[in-house]
Amino acid sequence: MLIDGYGRTVNYLRVSVTERCNFRCQYCMPEKPFSWVPKENLLSFEELFLFIKVAIDEGVNKIRITGGEPLLREDLDSFIEMIHNYKPDIDLALTTNAFLLSDVAQRLKDAGLKRLNISLDSLKPDVAHKIAQKDVLTKVLKGIDKALEVGLGVKINMVPLKGINDNEILDLLDYCQKRNIKIRFIEYMENRHANASLRGMHGREILAKIKERYTINALGREGASPSFNYIIKETGYEFGLIDPHKHDFCESCNRIRLTAEGHLIPCLYFDEAMSIAKAVKEGDIKGASEVLAQVLRDKPKENRWKENPDDKKEASSRAFYKTGG
Repeated sequence: MLIDGYGRTVNYLRVSVTERCNFRCQYCMPEKPFSWVPKENLLSFEELFLFIKVAIDEGVNKIRITGGEPLLREDLDSFIEMIHNYKPDIDLALTTNAFLLSDVAQRLKDAGLKRLNISLDSLKPDVAHKIAQKDVLTKVLKGIDKALEVGLGVKINMVPLKGINDNEILDLLDYCQKRNIKIRFIEYMENRHANASLRGMHGREILAKIKERYTINALGREGASPSFNYIIKETGYEFGLIDPHKHDFCESCNRIRLTAEGHLIPCLYFDEAMSIAKAVKEGDIKGASEVLAQVLRDKPKENRWKENPDDKKEASSRAFYKTGG
């Protein structure tokens, strides 16, 4: 069992397989040129898998594949199959923008993938284009439909932004209700790589929009999930709110993150990391385990985003496209 310095059990590993992305979303990497890390700097799937086996053997039972956009990395289904074959009952999921999903959904399902988290910030082509800086909506919706068709679990993530897509909260909620898939509204996380003019919505502002049409009741957090859940009284539909500015957000954090270059990161907010690259390239399982133990000791108690929207929020210097959010 993996325990951090504050007594929290860590059983969830997020693995970024690439920092490349085919979108340039305003809240993530709007000004980053289309470029890529040299292939020789990336850990191979076999090297990533060596560390994943260590993590699984020490108690990790949930793995999420992220990016950048993970579907840009070739043979991703083979990597997923490696993990699934090692531990068939592991909770194996993937986060994607779904632009390339319709062509690979069946292969991912056959490889052992169980669930998808898909970013969908608008149902209007022009607004989706403004956020992603690319014409994306048609292919994203096609990818969602294909995932549902092949039997993958789907959750939708939306980041409401003032003056951009804040008037679509109810539209996206109803889109997901009709398809019986869960939506989670995510408070915009201030970071130095985003468009500096963006203004996100506080959780209570998001809930106020929903209350214009529905009566909602709080259900609370489910285990160590970052989502605070609510239920709509009129329909019985459940949705989530991810609110990293809230004081209790980090209390049950059970996650660490591994980048494609081998940096093991204890917290999404912070830049502090240690590398497992040398250990896994040399097949040094003991060395990889020691790095993991040190990262757990270094895991901070909480992030520095503030709950009060009137406070000046501190922006993280973390490039989320390197860690998958």
